[in-house]
Amino acid sequence: MHTRNSLLSSALRPLQAFLAAESAGGIVLLAAALAALVWANSPWGDTYAQVWHAKLAIAVGEHRFAMSLEHWVNDGLMAVFFLLVGLEIKRELLVGELASLRRAALPVAAAIGGIVLPALIYLLFTARGPGARGWGVPMATDIAFAVGVLALVGRSVPTSVKVFLLAVAIVDDLAAVLIIAIFYTSGISMAALAVAGALFLGLIALNILRVHKPLPYIVFGLGLWAATLASGLHETIAGVLLAFTIPATRLLEERPYAQLMQQTLAHFATETEVEPDRLTEDQSHLIATMEQASQAVQTALARVEHALLRPVAFVIVPLFALANAGVDLRTGAAGAFAHPVMWGVLLGLLVGKTAGVLLASWLAIKTGIAALPEGATVRQIVGVAVLCGIGFTMSLFVANLAFPGNAALLAAAKVGILLASLLAGIAGGGIIASESQHSA
Repeated sequence: MHTRNSLLSSALRPLQAFLAAESAGGIVLLAAALAALVWANSPWGDTYAQVWHAKLAIAVGEHRFAMSLEHWVNDGLMAVFFLLVGLEIKRELLVGELASLRRAALPVAAAIGGIVLPALIYLLFTARGPGARGWGVPMATDIAFAVGVLALVGRSVPTSVKVFLLAVAIVDDLAAVLIIAIFYTSGISMAALAVAGALFLGLIALNILRVHKPLPYIVFGLGLWAATLASGLHETIAGVLLAFTIPATRLLEERPYAQLMQQTLAHFATETEVEPDRLTEDQSHLIATMEQASQAVQTALARVEHALLRPVAFVIVPLFALANAGVDLRTGAAGAFAHPVMWGVLLGLLVGKTAGVLLASWLAIKTGIAALPEGATVRQIVGVAVLCGIGFTMSLFVANLAFPGNAALLAAAKVGILLASLLAGIAGGGIIASESQHSA
């Protein structure tokens, strides 16, 4: 029994670490969004646009590459965010909730409902206007905010409910990536696309050859990002493609690893008895051997995901919020509330997400395709469905792609996103908190 508990604990540790990082990151993300709003509506509000529109250039020899600071965040750093998203999707497909049809049925059905209905509601408001292009804005769920709210108010919520929310959000993100690639791409350069394809094939070759060192993937990945940028596809697609080539295999299995560690530690202990007061040269070699073995027993996918969690949660996504959440409510709010885009986004996220997730989940359970998560109550699932209306990061990202250069439509979409995310967080958190108090 002890061995079984240890194995279960070991299997859940990556998930627990992920949830912890995302919940803490959600607080930082909220602080960054509030800072952006305060900055944009302060007496120094003019400097908000000036700072983020300032050009930042990189020069290599005679070649000079310049983009605004906002674009470096949205198109550069967010590629790293999408690399992490791709790693999460790959992990879930291999060993997580999406690894089997039975386990994947409920979150996939819920995500599909939460993708289709918000888009339809949005189009009810905007189908005949210039805002119709933004139908993808209310379709995604912000993992950091949603999991953060759940962690803050639902400490007694079963892990199965948290995993369900995580799986739904990950399927949402996968759909968002596909939508960006298919519908928010224009002006394709076939030459650059061919280079990107060749680099992607090179990454696949590295995977097939079982190359686990990160440097080759970083070099090819940077090239893939640059080629994707030049091709007309959105650069963040490079992050997802790179993620799917990161090896999910290990160079050393658990049993040989355990045997090697036992032998190495025994040798280390023998050396300690010979020279107890200092680290010998042999012991230094033994430590290096154990470090290499500890790296080899982990998948490259797990190592990269672990390395990216905190930088993405605490630096990249908050920077994105700081660069994109600053809406001047003094001049833009009145116009936004009269704009169909704002209402399409607001009701798409609040009503469409909740109703879509619940309706699709009910149908999947009713038809026997899926089952309610173990230990979950109906009210907890309702709370999770409402939390799925927190679209923040991905919705802002899609809004920037849908309305480039159109300040009025973008402002209306941002007001809808911010308001919906706030209301969904309060309502969903309140439902889950009340259920936790009731069950206690």
